[in-house]
Amino acid sequence: MNFNITIKNITTVEEIPDYWQNQDYINLLERYNFPDANILKPENLREMLHMAITDFEPNEAAGIVLTYKLSERLKEGQIAQISNDMLLEKVSEEYPEIDLHYDLFNVNQLLFKAYNGKFPNAKATVVDFSMVSKDGYDKEITKEIVLKSFNNGISDGNIIKRLFEEQMTTNKEFEEAEAVLWELNKKGVTDFMLITSEYWLKKEDFVTNEFEGVCLLPEEDEKENN
Repeated sequence: MNFNITIKNITTVEEIPDYWQNQDYINLLERYNFPDANILKPENLREMLHMAITDFEPNEAAGIVLTYKLSERLKEGQIAQISNDMLLEKVSEEYPEIDLHYDLFNVNQLLFKAYNGKFPNAKATVVDFSMVSKDGYDKEITKEIVLKSFNNGISDGNIIKRLFEEQMTTNKEFEEAEAVLWELNKKGVTDFMLITSEYWLKKEDFVTNEFEGVCLLPEEDEKENN
């Protein structure tokens, strides 16, 4: 498949809107021993959570929020280890299980804001772009299709291209695309917005704003699309 791709805007952000909901703030306030969190005004929840968090030692506070978000994925010992590692390194970029990076990023940034910098400041990249099919493809645009199609527009030094060269340039299935791209939202018929870690993709990685994207899907997918 071939696409005409136009990169319309690239921004760097320190937090992802709507990841944390008001109910999350209430639940976390209760875990930080804040009484009557459910009667607080919604606009005050975040500020009060930051205050409640800082009543704890940083690694202890990290353990509480990690347990809240990831106790179904991580064992107690793993959470304890990450709670300490988060103070020293960007765990949301370095943890070996990349499908946890999205949650770890949001946990890290909540703690970063609360402690005013005691935790490393991780960043995310938001890309607004359009993809217009050159050969009549009219099915769903997936994360796999987007990443494969971006290959011609990003530099050879980009870490996605270096780690996943075969998946990016051949018809090998790119399962990791689901974890590499945190969000992919359709904004119009051909317009999209993606969010990922700055670790994976940043503004400097793009060598041009307009390029032809070539996507080779696994053979079984190609057969379904024909």
